[in-house]
Amino acid sequence: MITYSQAIVIGAVQGVTELFPISSLGHSVLVADWVGGNWKQVTIGRSGRGATYLAFVVALHVATAVALLAYYWRDWLAIVTGFASTLRTRRAVTVPQRLAWLIVLATLPVAVLGPLLDRPLHALFDTPVDTSIFLTVNGVVLVVGEGLRRRNEPSLLEYGRRFGRREAHRAFLTGSPTQRRQADRPLAALGTMDALGIGIAQAGALLTGFSRAGLTMVGGLWRGLENEHAAKFAFLLATPTILGAGLFELPELAEPRIAAIRGPVLLGAFISGASSWLAVRYLERYFRTRTLLPFATYCIIAGTLSIIRFV
Repeated sequence: MITYSQAIVIGAVQGVTELFPISSLGHSVLVADWVGGNWKQVTIGRSGRGATYLAFVVALHVATAVALLAYYWRDWLAIVTGFASTLRTRRAVTVPQRLAWLIVLATLPVAVLGPLLDRPLHALFDTPVDTSIFLTVNGVVLVVGEGLRRRNEPSLLEYGRRFGRREAHRAFLTGSPTQRRQADRPLAALGTMDALGIGIAQAGALLTGFSRAGLTMVGGLWRGLENEHAAKFAFLLATPTILGAGLFELPELAEPRIAAIRGPVLLGAFISGASSWLAVRYLERYFRTRTLLPFATYCIIAGTLSIIRFV
C-alpha cells in the first residue's frame, strides 16, 4: 500500500529529479533505502517484485511528460506541424522541421533498447549499492560535461567582436538569448549522427542511478551545443521518451490491485506534474548562465555516502 504522505513525497522527488540531472529512479531507490521501514517495502522492486509501485511510477512519468508538453506547447505545436509538412514535401528546411526529425532520430536508441533492456537491467542492478555506484559515476560524467561546456561556450572576447564591449559584457553575464544566439537555430544545425549520438547517451539512463536529463545534456555538449541549447534539447527529447515509456506500461494502471491506491496515485501524479513544470521553468533559466558542477558535486557526494551506507 502507498499512503497519501508517501505519494506526495515520491511524486515531488520524481517530478524534480526527472529533470534535474541527478537521476529520478536512483533517488526513488536510495531515498526509500535510507529511510527504511515501510518506505522500503513500498518502493521495492522495479524489477517486478513491486508491481504496485511500478504502476505508481508509470502514473508519475505520464504526469511529468504532460507537464513538459504543457510548458513547451508552442515548440511542440511548431515541431509537430513541421513534421507533418515534411511528410508532404519530403524536405526538412525550417528549424521546426529539422528539429522534428532530430528528435525522432535521437529517440530511436531508447525506443529500441528500452523495451528490451529496461527490466532486465533493473533486475540485474536492483540493489542500493549498484544504484549508489551509478549515481557517483553520473556525477563524474557531469564533470566531463562541464569541461565540454567550457570548450563550446564563446568567450567574452568573441562576444566583444560580435556586439561591442558593453553589449558583450551584458550578454555574457545575463545570457540573453536575443544577444547571444538566434532562437533554436543551433539545435537545428545538429546532424544525423549528432542526434543519434545524443540518443545513445540518453539510453545510458536505463541503468538506475544515471540521469536521463544529465546524460542527454552531456551528449549535446559533446556534439558542440552550448549549455542552454543542450538543456532545451534534453527537455524536448525527454518528452516523447518519458511519455512513450509511460504509455507502454499504461495497462499497469488498469490492474484491479490499483483500485485500492487510486487516490494516492492520482495525488502523486498531480504533485509530480506540478513539480516537473516548476523544475523545467527553473532549469531553463538556470542553464543560461550556470553550469552542471553543483549537480555533479551533489551526485558524487550523495553516491559516495550511499556506497558507504549500503556496502
